[in-house]
Amino acid sequence: MDSKDYLKDISEIKDMMNRSSRFISLSGLSGVLAGVYALIGAGIAYWLVSNSGREYLILDGRIFRLVILDLFLIAFFSIVTAIFLAVKKARKNNNKIWDVTTKRLLFNFLIPLVAGGLYILIILNQQKYGFTAAMMLIFYGLALVNASKYSIGDIQYLGIIEIVLGLICALLPGYGFWFWVLGFGVMHIVYGTVMYFKFDRKK
Repeated sequence: MDSKDYLKDISEIKDMMNRSSRFISLSGLSGVLAGVYALIGAGIAYWLVSNSGREYLILDGRIFRLVILDLFLIAFFSIVTAIFLAVKKARKNNNKIWDVTTKRLLFNFLIPLVAGGLYILIILNQQKYGFTAAMMLIFYGLALVNASKYSIGDIQYLGIIEIVLGLICALLPGYGFWFWVLGFGVMHIVYGTVMYFKFDRKK
């Protein structure tokens, strides 16, 4: 066995180990579409609040409930799109979509996300709205960083960016809406585009 064959075998073994320990079926296109959904949802929320006659939301108000529904739909369509494209990519590459690695990914992703979501609901119930956008960005960023060790490592960079944006947003609470648009909309599109050309387009 010459050195080229030896190096090739090592590379293949390394690739197999990486595939077995990381969920690699995430699609860059799902990130792009999640960003598009976020921008559309943000536009709808902005229109709802702008035409409500108020520049703020109250917890028991009709506009508040519509904005919450808007956020739920953004999350729903983003999750459904991510699952659909991940399954499609996994089948194309003959990879398993549901295994121990997937379970670990979801577990590590959901812990900060669920904890953050519950905390935000508690804060909203106390009618403290000023830091909602900042907390959403921070907890989402923490969830991405926490789950990155079981997926494509580049996800941690998106998570760090979301955390930084959340911290800056906390310093400038009056601009929470625009930081939310930047974090969940623009950054998802940028990240998804980079991932698409880095991983999906090659294949």
